[in-house]
Amino acid sequence: MGSQSQNDLAYIAGFLDGDGSLMIQIKKRSDSKKGIRVMLTICFYQDTRHEKPLLWIRKILGIGYISRRKDGMTELRINGFAQVERVLKNLLPFIKFKEIQAKAILESAVILQKGFEENVRRKILESILVVQQENYASRSKKSRTDLLKILDLTP
Repeated sequence: MGSQSQNDLAYIAGFLDGDGSLMIQIKKRSDSKKGIRVMLTICFYQDTRHEKPLLWIRKILGIGYISRRKDGMTELRINGFAQVERVLKNLLPFIKFKEIQAKAILESAVILQKGFEENVRRKILESILVVQQENYASRSKKSRTDLLKILDLTP
């Protein structure tokens, strides 16, 4: 990661608490054995007219990619199990409002690097449910039953 001070990390954690999101997504994939892919994402949002803080955050963390959306918003996204783990370990001491989600995603990042066996999928299921419960969501959430099927955990 880039060069960062404790003040920088505290500022970035505050930005994440206010204008960011932590996500666990399950994507269908035809090119994998299980037919799915789990994605962990840290995302920061800002009006494109005021995107400079996102560029600064990317520079300080030394990771992520910037995308400008058609609706006038800019996003800084950080994906990948190891990358998300590294960033959240650094930010967690300063995260206040999204601490529960951050801990669930951090645990997921650690275990997903070890494989995708049934016990890992069960832990991911629980993490998804924790994050869903804590996040504000405009879209419908998948139920436990839906997630059990998707993660191939039904008897």
